[in-house]
Amino acid sequence: MKLARRILEMEESITLAAGARAQALKAEGRDILSLTLGEPDFITPKNIQQAAQAAISDGRASFYTPAGGLPELKQAVIHYFEHFYGYSVKSSQIVVGTGAKFMLYTFFMTVLNEGDEVIIPTPYWVSYADQVKLASGVPVFAQTSEDNQFKITVPQLEALKTDKTKVLLLNSPSNPTGMIYSSDELEAIGNWAVNNDILILADDIYGHLVYNGNHFTPISAISEKIRAQTVVINGVSKTYAMTGWRVGFAVGSEEIVSSMAKIVSQTTSNLTAASQYAAIEALTGPQDSVETMRQAFEERLNTIYPLLKQVPGFEVIKPQGAFYLFPNVKKAMILKGYDDVTAFTDAILEEADVALVTGAGFGAPENIRFSYAANLSTLEEAVRRLKIFMEK
Repeated sequence: MKLARRILEMEESITLAAGARAQALKAEGRDILSLTLGEPDFITPKNIQQAAQAAISDGRASFYTPAGGLPELKQAVIHYFEHFYGYSVKSSQIVVGTGAKFMLYTFFMTVLNEGDEVIIPTPYWVSYADQVKLASGVPVFAQTSEDNQFKITVPQLEALKTDKTKVLLLNSPSNPTGMIYSSDELEAIGNWAVNNDILILADDIYGHLVYNGNHFTPISAISEKIRAQTVVINGVSKTYAMTGWRVGFAVGSEEIVSSMAKIVSQTTSNLTAASQYAAIEALTGPQDSVETMRQAFEERLNTIYPLLKQVPGFEVIKPQGAFYLFPNVKKAMILKGYDDVTAFTDAILEEADVALVTGAGFGAPENIRFSYAANLSTLEEAVRRLKIFMEK
């Protein structure tokens, strides 16, 4: 074989694969409703577009930038943290790269040695485990359930801890469950990590997308000692409808962040210059569009959630943030004669023309992910088709 073992052992992203399958069927003329990908269906706000266009027109976007990000963009991140996180960071604590996803990968490559363990609560975003493996680490899955709103507890963490445990990964609001950890829960978890000298990787990418009076608390804002143990991953993709611009950033200790910048310099060189100027405007310009989009997602959630609960065999708890519903479909599979959630998800696609994502890749073999980052008419039609499918 000419391929490396690491690539043979790596799984394809199931969310991207599901999206590609839906697009292929659409190209064949099928009326597919795709609720697969985690991206807003809104266009990037005009002021952000114009900032990028201006940088292209006046030549600022024509050249290499510092590998770790434009100084002006780092200042924008500092501004963002002061206003949204409530504390100050230094430019030397920030590295900017090609999307939050690449920042996650860069973090793992920076801190993990062979055999180091990363505790990942399940259900988890599909790329976490494979990124850990690519960095020669070992993903250790902490099983959660609907009974505890899909949230990990300190006793569970203590039971999983070994002398190889190096990182605890927290994603709140969560993809795929939409659940949010409370301040008290985060304080207990953060103090446990500090007391055990375990790094916290906080994936805060959905922090602005919270609904119905719920509140996002960054674990890094709980206390200075927890903050010192934490690396925050964030970006502009979800909040500002900028998935295509690929702008992510990491904020943490100077030692870790400067080392992450080394990897950026030897891989991608620098994030696309035009995207950096767009991100500066996103983080420092008018924020009206953020609230407009958040309200739209909230309306969709409140409309679709009760409808999805009426689909036979679908059991779902109401998420607090992000833009996913994550129903348990064990009873639905039994009703339709399936014992595998991926096969069940495929049947929904083939028979109901609705593209969803199997929960298997999220570490949840009884669930499917339903993205409500689509217009209301599409969402309502998708639920109608699911109901017809289940009632056949």
